[in-house]
Amino acid sequence: MADWVKVAGALTAISAGSRTTVWGVNAASAIYRYTNYDANPWINIPGGLSDIGAASDGTTWGVNGGNQIYRYTGDTDGANPWKGISGSLVRIDAGSRTNVWGVDSAGGIFRYTNHDANPWIKITGALSDIGAGADGTVWGVNAGNQVFRYTGDQDSANPWKNVNGSLKRIAVGSRTNVWGVDPAGSIYRYTNNDASGTNPWIKIPGTAIDIAAGADGTVWHINSGAEIYRYTGDQPS
Repeated sequence: MADWVKVAGALTAISAGSRTTVWGVNAASAIYRYTNYDANPWINIPGGLSDIGAASDGTTWGVNGGNQIYRYTGDTDGANPWKGISGSLVRIDAGSRTNVWGVDSAGGIFRYTNHDANPWIKITGALSDIGAGADGTVWGVNAGNQVFRYTGDQDSANPWKNVNGSLKRIAVGSRTNVWGVDPAGSIYRYTNNDASGTNPWIKIPGTAIDIAAGADGTVWHINSGAEIYRYTGDQPS
């Protein structure tokens, strides 16, 4: 695939904040961080997670199989790289230190308050996956594969705007770098135009089960075989 370069390793979930901040977890819940060197691409980080969210400013959060929530502190405390945060989430994403979102097992949507003592505020709606960008952009998809963009900072009466399309996974790097995967595994990139015909998405070659998009345009995906790919379609062929 000319649009993607394969990177060694095996992951079941992946998140990218930027070209230099890429994290993933494997089927055994082991945690890996990208070394920025394809010849030896991953370093194992202590802990066990089922989903992870990495932001362009280095912020990283994760949730484990018991729906417990953790924030990475390994850059400040190597002895205990993860700090437990109260709450219960099954999916999590971080666009920045102050833009962290998650969904719980019932589809409830939660936004981080930036205050660990009372960390989450519930946002109206129901989603199964969520993506948060560095610039405050947030998108989500629900159990019916409907796609939504957060507009609660503009219209409190209806915090989510339905956008045409059918996706089961979504990733947001910024307002202009939004990607998704449909139920069949096809990969889509947002055209930045809700009204571009009936489909505001352009199909990109490849198949995926999870996708990651960074603020600087970085995109990674993993497929059903746990193979890892980095997007190169925006570079000269």
